[in-house]
Amino acid sequence: MEFLRPATWDEALAAKAEYPTALPISGGTDVMVEMNFDVHRPSAILDLNRIGDLATWSIDGDTVRLGAAVPYSRIIDELSGPLPGLALAAHTVGSPQIRNRGSVGGNLGAASPAGDSHPALLAAGRDVFVEAASVRGTRLIPIDDFYTGVKRNSLEADELIRAVHIPVADGPQQFSKIGTRNAMVIAVCAFGFALHPKSRTVGTGIGSAAPTPRRAVEAEEYLRGVLAERGLWESGDLLGTEVIQRFGELVRDAASPIDDVRGTADYRKHALAVMARRTLTWTWNDYSKQIRSAA
Repeated sequence: MEFLRPATWDEALAAKAEYPTALPISGGTDVMVEMNFDVHRPSAILDLNRIGDLATWSIDGDTVRLGAAVPYSRIIDELSGPLPGLALAAHTVGSPQIRNRGSVGGNLGAASPAGDSHPALLAAGRDVFVEAASVRGTRLIPIDDFYTGVKRNSLEADELIRAVHIPVADGPQQFSKIGTRNAMVIAVCAFGFALHPKSRTVGTGIGSAAPTPRRAVEAEEYLRGVLAERGLWESGDLLGTEVIQRFGELVRDAASPIDDVRGTADYRKHALAVMARRTLTWTWNDYSKQIRSAA
């Protein structure tokens, strides 16, 4: 097995071009587990830990550029304001040790349907982009186009993830996850939800309940229509039980889970409906308080 340790980003891209099957590693929280259990034995390892740019973030206008190797612990400590949904999801990732090493870039590279960051990224809106680079240049991949199958993504063989571009939250966001215990667990299913008052839209993200992370598109459109037709963006009035119930049903229907060792498909669908109702209630209560305070 080759071990490649570039000192600069350009060196990393050159190494990936020369060794397209090389497996990138930064935190190693997924990679090392698979290697230790002999699930994956790559021909080469591409260690990115010497490239400091990957562990930085910045805000340009209304967008956060999150370096691929910024650990979850820093997202929690430094970005809970601009990226509240992602920070909440980061809280649920593994142990403190894992949160100090794991990153959104690693989660995206692994593309597991159960990755904790995926529902929050999807819920953050359709203007989330994965910045992928190679010696041929840089491109921005819309988050909706990034996931292509179980543990598969749309990266080309010579590309590396450099950053993720995520809109700064302009409304409340939430994340909910169910597992077989309270901590250090792979999600049985997960759900991210966000209100976007500026665009008068809502965002959803379903995790661990389909071959890929996905949106509940019909649920988004239903709630967007209700909020617009009833003037609720302006008033902040109660949604009503029937709206919350219907939203949960549409989220449930958007999933296509399987039975596995962590849970049954029926349980996952039931849990998603519950999480959708709860996260909608929590975020709408927060939004209503903001409206009243502004008045």
